[in-house]
Amino acid sequence: MDLLFICIAGAFILLGVAGSFLPIIPGPLTSWLGLLILDFAPSVFIETSFLMITLFIAIFVFFIENIVSVFGAKISGGGKGSIIGSAVGLILGLVFLGPFGIIIGPFFGAFFGEIYSNKDNKTGAFKAALGVLFGFLTGVLLKLIVGLIFAYYFINIIWKYKELIF
Repeated sequence: MDLLFICIAGAFILLGVAGSFLPIIPGPLTSWLGLLILDFAPSVFIETSFLMITLFIAIFVFFIENIVSVFGAKISGGGKGSIIGSAVGLILGLVFLGPFGIIIGPFFGAFFGEIYSNKDNKTGAFKAALGVLFGFLTGVLLKLIVGLIFAYYFINIIWKYKELIF
């Protein structure tokens, strides 16, 4: 039974790390679910305070990541079109360019989204695209760090209880 919970929890941890790059998956929250599922393994005990603190961190990062993306767009003069374009560009970039699409897609998506939504200010589209890209990459980095820290704790907890599990 322990191995089932560990495998499911590990899948959530990996999905959470992947969610650092994919806008559809809330990375830190998904990784936190992995830690919570691990707690249901009969041989594993995780402090409730640890789960509550990590939940707070996951929720905090979830909100901050969204604020950073919008702030990056606003500070550089971008609008709603550049933010939506960035998300669409990320998905299309990943589909057509693979890992390189993580950077190229949001930039061009924000650029064309800003041109489309703000036809009067074509010169500001490049600056807006840079701002959105900076905000996006900052959010990705923040989510990746939290996801990797949760993965570290996942491995550490399994290592701690390895005699009881295996």
